[in-house]
Amino acid sequence: MTVNITSQSTEDIGSVRKKKVTIILNAAKKEFVTFGFKGASIKRIAERANIPRANIHYYFANKEELYKVLLTDIVTNWNRNFDSFNDFDDPKVALSSYIRSKVRYSMDDPEGSRIFASEIIHGADALKSYLSSEFTLWLEQKVKVIETWISKGLMDDINPYHLLFLIWGATQHYADFNVQVVAALNVDSLSEQHFESIVASITHIVLKGCGINPL
Repeated sequence: MTVNITSQSTEDIGSVRKKKVTIILNAAKKEFVTFGFKGASIKRIAERANIPRANIHYYFANKEELYKVLLTDIVTNWNRNFDSFNDFDDPKVALSSYIRSKVRYSMDDPEGSRIFASEIIHGADALKSYLSSEFTLWLEQKVKVIETWISKGLMDDINPYHLLFLIWGATQHYADFNVQVVAALNVDSLSEQHFESIVASITHIVLKGCGINPL
């Protein structure tokens, strides 16, 4: 009986910790996207999370550690959601799915995209380790996939890096420059109808540019 109680208690503690860390990270995301790293305040993050400031310091030593954990969380979600194509896939299906996932992320988590973009723009000091390791490995794998598609004659001979850069820029634009987009479209926010239109337009442009029939 004692063992069971201890085991349950450990599970409960882990669950509570995960829940509180999630609350803190969500509050931190809003704070960092509003004020940037330098302007962000642990005090305001605590207020946003509706918890005592001491609770944040219980889980995170300082603002820098909290920021790095948040960035890692954002990148982990990206890698999980976008690791979606392999060399045995049909490039039309794979690229279409990839574009849809990227646009969906921009609409579902624009704050995460903006924080990532801001970090890159400001030199990516907090991401240097990631950019020189996991990111490089992921990118090289995807470049090889595209090169395989090209060698099989499934798409035109284009530079895989620039294809990926194009997709990233086009899809993340709707998160990073949302204010400009909604102003240009004369709407208050982007709807599901806009989402489908964005996906269809970018997909058509990319596939045609790759020599792939989009129909």
